[in-house]
Amino acid sequence: MAYSEKLADRIREAIADYPNVEEKFMFRGVCFMVNGKMCIGVVKDQMMCRINPDVYEEALHKNGCREMVFTGKPMKGYVFVSDEGMKTKKEFEYWISLCLEFNSQAKAAKRKKNN
Repeated sequence: MAYSEKLADRIREAIADYPNVEEKFMFRGVCFMVNGKMCIGVVKDQMMCRINPDVYEEALHKNGCREMVFTGKPMKGYVFVSDEGMKTKKEFEYWISLCLEFNSQAKAAKRKKNN
């Protein structure tokens, strides 16, 4: 299944005024990099959110939110949010805000050296 272009467009619109936004295709979806760091993405029909690990447990209790499991392990600080968790504009903006707030504190992934 391809990723939801409709959801990707919602995210594009929400972060349109932010500088240093780049789209990369990964996880069979699209990821929005902000300031060179993974921030928000779309995988199938879900929003992938990189959030502060300090609010991770609290976020998991929100409607439509679940752990992001990659290679069999939950990735603390990353969650998936289904349509159920972002039906309203307020709910959608909540997740976008969490991602953008954490982005300023997040560390960029280490770049692989080419030998």
